[in-house]
Amino acid sequence: MAYKLLRRQWRSTRAMYYTMIAELLGTVGVLVMFGIAQPNLYRTKLWQAGHELGFNSSPNVILWAYANYEPQPKLPFVWSQTLTDFNVAISVLSLFLLLTKLIAFIMHVWFPIIGMVVNISLTALYVASIVGQAGPDHLDPAYPSSVAWYVAKPCTVAANQSVQGSCRLAKGAFSATCIMLGVYVVNIGLTVWAMLPNAANDVVEEDEDETSSPAALKKGGTWEMHGAPQTPRTGAVPFTPYTPRTMAFNTLERKLPMRSQYV
Repeated sequence: MAYKLLRRQWRSTRAMYYTMIAELLGTVGVLVMFGIAQPNLYRTKLWQAGHELGFNSSPNVILWAYANYEPQPKLPFVWSQTLTDFNVAISVLSLFLLLTKLIAFIMHVWFPIIGMVVNISLTALYVASIVGQAGPDHLDPAYPSSVAWYVAKPCTVAANQSVQGSCRLAKGAFSATCIMLGVYVVNIGLTVWAMLPNAANDVVEEDEDETSSPAALKKGGTWEMHGAPQTPRTGAVPFTPYTPRTMAFNTLERKLPMRSQYV
């Protein structure tokens, strides 16, 4: 029993469809949440609110650098435009790969080895997104922050209702990202399950093309009407069976069967 790496079957088709439904719901969620945040709906507002509450640095460092003709400081990833664009990109990529996965799974070409590569890659991307959204801010030594305040603290710490609304949106985006990470971890588990050795996947099946190839027929010694049982007539008298193709070639060559051959 040889181990097959590529053309392996999934252990549970029902589980695959259940995870695809959960993945679709999560993908729609992150698309909506990240789309709302694009390009800068609440990022700078939460940054400024966190500084006023004494939780992190101030976004005014950018204006200070411009006013004093100083080079731009390296902004914390949690407050950068790069993170916002990154989140939108991975949500669009997730939707594209989900549609591709669904079509390939229906056509029986979504093999576990392919799913393993895709799921591990998406898991790494969503881990990076979670780390970025809850990332540290050590730009200002007077206000160091190890975790973004809107993740570590309740939104009610801000008195401003607008800030509280932005905080809830950021928490929702963070929660949707964690859900997507959980879905891809489950997908990895299903993939590992399918990749484990099992008798149903590792049975070596004979190729039908090999059994019907000219070489295989040549070994049997008969080309036309291969495997036809003998009858009393064919066993007693040497007789070459005629097929429509044989009759057509003999007609072209003016070699018709003798009537006495059938008597």
